[in-house]
Amino acid sequence: MPIDSLPHLDEHSTLIATDTDRAWPHLTDVVERSFSRPGMTGYARLVSAADPVTSGPRPLVTGSTLPGFRVTTAIPGRQLTLRGSHRFSTYALIFRLEPAGPGRSRLRAETCAVFPGLTGGLYRHILLASGGHAIGIRRMLATVRRKSEQTP
Repeated sequence: MPIDSLPHLDEHSTLIATDTDRAWPHLTDVVERSFSRPGMTGYARLVSAADPVTSGPRPLVTGSTLPGFRVTTAIPGRQLTLRGSHRFSTYALIFRLEPAGPGRSRLRAETCAVFPGLTGGLYRHILLASGGHAIGIRRMLATVRRKSEQTP
């Protein structure tokens, strides 16, 4: 299923007091660390993720994988798109960096996903009702902002 046909799930954003080129390496680092934490490979295998392990070049480029995700777009300073699927869902996480004035940028994270069948619907309910997805995404954005603003 193409990314543009996946239903929009949510979007979160933050303003960063630096330009997009300086924020980019922090974005790729935070994404890599977030999805490569201990247990992520086991979870990706448990849900039969299409890409259960870390592979490919680093820093992240098109074709690199993280547990549960494959990088489908990596345009430095602009966009990082992760796509994945497992037995309960097909999904995409799209990070966009945009100029927001002199020395400032906006980082947006958009999630799109489809949850087929009864088990997919239950998975969706658990994912959204727990608030875990939103908390995780907001934490990643805040970490990118903090690290980007600390860099001279």
